[in-house]
Amino acid sequence: MEWGTLVATLGGGLIAIAGTVLADRLRTRQEHRRGLQERRRDVYTEFIAAAGAAHTELRRLAQGPVGAADLEAASRSALTDARIYEVRERLFLDASPRIAGTGQTMFERLRALRRAVATGAGISTPEFHDIYHPYLDAVWAYREAVRDELEGHALTPAAFGWSAWDGRERCPRCGTREVESATG
Repeated sequence: MEWGTLVATLGGGLIAIAGTVLADRLRTRQEHRRGLQERRRDVYTEFIAAAGAAHTELRRLAQGPVGAADLEAASRSALTDARIYEVRERLFLDASPRIAGTGQTMFERLRALRRAVATGAGISTPEFHDIYHPYLDAVWAYREAVRDELEGHALTPAAFGWSAWDGRERCPRCGTREVESATG
């Protein structure tokens, strides 16, 4: 056997092995990225759903007559029962920095809403609205950031015919307050 044939055979074998290893690495990276995207989509959706469940319960509490001591406990339970704390921790593990930041802002505004409800702010009071609308703004900012990351194009308020995310322009209570301020 000639040395040239042996060297060519070994060289070809090394190239084939290197190609196989490289292809396997690329496939593993792609699977990892795909798995991360799926986990992110799941936790992003779970976080907004948990916040929505807590928000719904807080609005219900703000509408009904409940004793002050009961409001504190019930408002805390609204967040706990919705599993917002648990899901938030998962969000911090898998989310991109931008989504983690917008999610944390939304969470802080939800907690501010909870504190207002716990102190007895009714759904039609200025105390509720002063906190409620920044919460809505944070919810939409979160949705916008998630959509931009996952789909590559974000929503804007104009897509809904709105000028801002905070909902003030569609709020009957805020519209009444603006009229009262203008006439008073």
